[in-house]
Amino acid sequence: MAPGDVQSAFAQAAAEDGIVLGSQSFDWLCEQGHVGLERVAKARRDPALVGPVTAALEQLGAIYARLNGDVSVLHASRENLLLPVDLVHEPTGTVIEVDESAHFTSFRLAALELYAAAANLGFDLDEHKELCRAWCSRTDGLARGLPAKGFGFGGVQRERAYHDALRDLATPAMGHPPVVRIAAVDGDGAAAYGRHRASLLPLRGS
Repeated sequence: MAPGDVQSAFAQAAAEDGIVLGSQSFDWLCEQGHVGLERVAKARRDPALVGPVTAALEQLGAIYARLNGDVSVLHASRENLLLPVDLVHEPTGTVIEVDESAHFTSFRLAALELYAAAANLGFDLDEHKELCRAWCSRTDGLARGLPAKGFGFGGVQRERAYHDALRDLATPAMGHPPVVRIAAVDGDGAAAYGRHRASLLPLRGS
């Protein structure tokens, strides 16, 4: 299966219901991670962002440290290398993440355990934790020999866990609806849409 196939199938199924999802990028979601989030939020000079972004930064800093990331790498990274978001409902600004099995690891579990009780999430936190416990023995070692910026060799899965957390926590902090995160461990994007169709249909009228 080619990268993006699951997301494409999900988007196609949604389109058949009149829900148009497309890719988008955000200046606060870049290679600099939470360092970039802080930089962009400060530049906005919006008092409404101070509380939510401060809370997100505290959690993301703890998560990055838990995953043994090198924060000096974030400071040295590029401001203009934006992280793509494949599925965005533009009228409402809703970000939808469809997660294949590779997203459910012990590293992702470690990140989820550091989410604040008041975190603004669009998915069932306990359900995602359980999926991490169920899949980690098979997924922790994926891309073991490949390097990841800030996490060194074998750090791809730690980087993935951090980027997932960055999307979860930065998105609502910057004024968007909470991220809708949907599991597709079987790799079937259309089926994943079908399971969540009822909760997504309100987007059709937006």
